Amino acid sequence: MSADHSDLAFLSASRISALVRERTVSPVEITRVYLERIERLDSRLRAYITVVPEKALETARGAETAVMRGQPLGPLHGVPYAVKDQFDTAGVRTTSGSRILEDHVPVEDATTISRLNSAGGILLGKLNLTEFALGGTQRFPFGQPRNPWNLDHDPGGSSSGSGIAVAAGLCAASLGEDTGGSVRSPASFCGVVGLRPTWSRVSRHGSFPLSWSMDTPGPLARTVEDVAWLLQAIAGYDAKDPLSSRAPVPEYARTLADGVRGLRVGIVRELTFGPETDAEVRAAVLEAACCLGRLGAVIEEISLRLVPFAGAIFMALADADGAGVHHRWLRSRPGDYDQGTRRRLLTASLIPAAIQQRAARARALLRAEMREALGRLNLLLCPTAHEAAPPIAAARGAITGRHEVAGRFFTRRSYVTPAALAGLPAIAVPCGFTRSGLPISLQLIGRHFDEATVLRAAHAYERESEWSRRRPPGTI
Repeated sequence: MSADHSDLAFLSASRISALVRERTVSPVEITRVYLERIERLDSRLRAYITVVPEKALETARGAETAVMRGQPLGPLHGVPYAVKDQFDTAGVRTTSGSRILEDHVPVEDATTISRLNSAGGILLGKLNLTEFALGGTQRFPFGQPRNPWNLDHDPGGSSSGSGIAVAAGLCAASLGEDTGGSVRSPASFCGVVGLRPTWSRVSRHGSFPLSWSMDTPGPLARTVEDVAWLLQAIAGYDAKDPLSSRAPVPEYARTLADGVRGLRVGIVRELTFGPETDAEVRAAVLEAACCLGRLGAVIEEISLRLVPFAGAIFMALADADGAGVHHRWLRSRPGDYDQGTRRRLLTASLIPAAIQQRAARARALLRAEMREALGRLNLLLCPTAHEAAPPIAAARGAITGRHEVAGRFFTRRSYVTPAALAGLPAIAVPCGFTRSGLPISLQLIGRHFDEATVLRAAHAYERESEWSRRRPPGTI
C-alpha cells in the first residue's frame, strides 16, 4: 500500500483489519509502523509503561502467515492494540501504575486480553495510568502522561495512556477500565471515543480492582465502529468472574447504521446548563444534540436532581472500597505509594459507616431516578466533562477552602459517575474543540445492556461531524 506511515497509523482498527484480509497491508508492516511511532513520540507523551516489540512482531508474523495460508481470521486480525497496565498479561509485567507492583509479572492473561488475542489482536504493550486506577496521582512512577493536543494539559484518568495512545496514533485501539469515568474522561480530554459498558457485561477477571460494584473494562478507539468491534470481542459471561452477566451479547456492528429516527433523547439540564459547565463545552454539546434532532431523534430537556451530588456519592463508596483493597499495603508499605494516592486511601479509611450508608442510600435513589427517566427515554445526553482538559499543574495547587474541595474533587466527577453509580452503559464521543484547540466531548447514556442503541446514536452523530478525523499537532 503506497501510503504515508502516519496515514497508516491513523487508520481505524476496522479498516486495518480489512486491509490485512485483502493482503494490502501486512500485520508485520502495520506493527512496525506503531512501534516506530512509539519509539519516536512516547518519550514526550509517556503513554506506555512497557512496550513488547519482540512479542508484538512475533505475533504479527504469525498473523501474516495465517492470512497467506487462508486460515480462519478473527474480527480484529492483524490489529495492533495496547492495554491499560491494570490488566494481567502473561509474561509481561503488570504494574497498575505503582512502584509496589513494578516487578509483578502475571502467569495468566486477564480474560479481556485473552479474548482480544483470540480475535486476532496484536499486543504492543501496557499503558500508563494513575496509580492503581484511583486518580489524583501527583508524581507518576513511570513518567507523567501528557495530552497530545497540548503537552502541558491533563490527558484524563485513570486510563491516561489508553486515551493518549489512540489519539496520537501509537496503537490502533486500546483497552481501559472505567470505575467512575476512567475510560470516558481520557477519551474526552484526548478527543477519541470511549465506552463504559453496562456493569457486568465484561469480565473483570485479571483486572486489579478498585470498587467491585462499579469496575468495568471498556474500549477506546478513533471511531464508534471500532469501539463496537472491540466490545464484541470482550463482552460476555466468564466463569472466572462470577459477577459477569449471562445476558446474550448482540452483534453490535449490525445495527450501527440504523440511525436515530424516533429515538427519544433527554438533555440532562443540571449537567448541561449548570454554572459549572464551561460555555464552549455547553455550546458544542447543544449543537451535537441539535444534530441528532436533525437526524430524526426527539430531543427534550430533563431534570435529574440528584446528579450534581454524584461525585460525592461516588467518592464515599468507591474510595472506601479502594481502602479495603489496599489496607494491608497501607500498613506495610505506605511509603511506596504516591502521596496523592496514599492521602486519598487513608482519608477513605476514616469514612464513618454512617456516611457510607447515607451514600449507599443516595446511590439507590440516583439509580432509581435515572432508570425512571430511561423508562420513557432511550438515551440521556450531557457533556462528558464540564471543561476541556485543564493544565496538569492545576491539580497540584494548594487547596484553600471547602468550595475548592468540592470543585476539584466532586464537580468533575458528577458528569461521569452517574452512569457508573447506576451501572449503565455510556459513551464519550468527540463533538468539537475549544478556541485553544482542546477536544470537547459528548456523553450518551443508555439503558441497561442496551449498548447497541448507545453505539448506534454515537455512530449517527459521528458520521455527521468531522471531529474524529482531526490529528493532534506533533504526531505526524
